[in-house]
Amino acid sequence: MNGKHVVVTGGRGALGKGVVAVLEARGAIVHVPGDPPATDLADEAQATAFFASLPSLWASIHLVGGFATKPITETSLADFEQQWRVNTVTCFLACREAVRAIRKTGGGGRIVNVAARPVLQPAGKLTSYLAAKAGVAAMTQGLAVELLAEDILVNAVLPATIDTPANRAAMPKADHASWSSPAAIAEAIVFLASPANILTSGALLPVYGRG
Repeated sequence: MNGKHVVVTGGRGALGKGVVAVLEARGAIVHVPGDPPATDLADEAQATAFFASLPSLWASIHLVGGFATKPITETSLADFEQQWRVNTVTCFLACREAVRAIRKTGGGGRIVNVAARPVLQPAGKLTSYLAAKAGVAAMTQGLAVELLAEDILVNAVLPATIDTPANRAAMPKADHASWSSPAAIAEAIVFLASPANILTSGALLPVYGRG
C-alpha cells in the first residue's frame, strides 16, 4: 500500500482507527472525511466535493453507519429513513464518487463497504437497520459486476457486535470474548482494499467469528 491514497469514511470511530492504523503501517496515505472541514457524507454536494478534492485514489473504505433496534410496530417512518440515510445513502454517495476518483488514475482500484451479519442471518427487531444494510450488500454485489472489467474490485465485510468500549458499556453482561476486535476486522478490510487482492470481488465476507 506504499504511497497509495485511500479514503476511510468513519475513520475516527473505533473500527476506523484500527483500519487507519493498519493502512498507515503499510505506507498508505489516508484521507478521512470529517477531519476539518467536516463532511456530511449523506449530503450529495459535500460528498462530491470531498472526493473531487483528492489526489489520485487507489481505494475507498466506507465505515460510516449507525445501528437501531425496535419492534416493527414501534418503528416510525422517520426511524426507517434515518437508518437508510446513515447506512445506505452514505455508502451510495461514497461509492459513486470513489468510482469517479479511481477512474482518473486509469489503473483500477478497490472499494470496501460494511454491511452486517443480519444480512445473512436475520434477527428480529432490526427491520430498519436490516433493510439499510441489505441495501449496502446488494449495492456491493451490483457494483462488483459493473466495475470488474475496469479492475475496480468491490467487496463488503459483515461484522456482528464489535468489541469497542461503547459496546462494552452498553452491554456489560454480554460475552465480550465472542466479539470481534477492531484490529482483526481491520486486517480483513485492508486485505480486500490492497493490491494483494487480485481475485475477490462481490464478496460478502463474514468477520464475526464466534460473535
